Amino acid sequence: MDTVGHIIRQWESERPDLDVSPLEVIGRLSRLAVLVQGRLDAVFAEHGLQGWEFDVLSALRRSGEPYELTPGALDRALLITSGTTTHRITKLEERGFVVRRRDEDDGRVVHVRLTAEGHDVQAAAHVAHAENERRILAGLSPADLEGLRAGLTALATDLGDSAGK
Repeated sequence: MDTVGHIIRQWESERPDLDVSPLEVIGRLSRLAVLVQGRLDAVFAEHGLQGWEFDVLSALRRSGEPYELTPGALDRALLITSGTTTHRITKLEERGFVVRRRDEDDGRVVHVRLTAEGHDVQAAAHVAHAENERRILAGLSPADLEGLRAGLTALATDLGDSAGK
């Protein structure tokens, strides 16, 4: 029995009047987020990165050449605040993974560009990260994976998640 199953049994014993069935999904999503994140962080650490660093470098890399975004576009790509973005850019710039440059046409606009070193670090970590994700999901059958993908996509859509947000 997993941890959430144990918790559900406890609640069923203590509060049989309370429907705790949503915990079977919500509780497991929360618990799995912690378990998965620990495994992801271990691989990022092997590449000298923290998860947030990989996320920023990946957002720049997947934006296409010249691997450059404004801080506002990074905010939206990473779902973080501008203050957080500024701090993260500064830290990555100190490591030599990104550079900032002023827009040639509008000096008020700043662009954040992936450096060659940032590109190489992200590329190496991405290969290991993809393999790690495959290992994490390896115990599920193709049918289980498809059901999980469909269910999670439906839940995300129902909760209002979309690529434009």
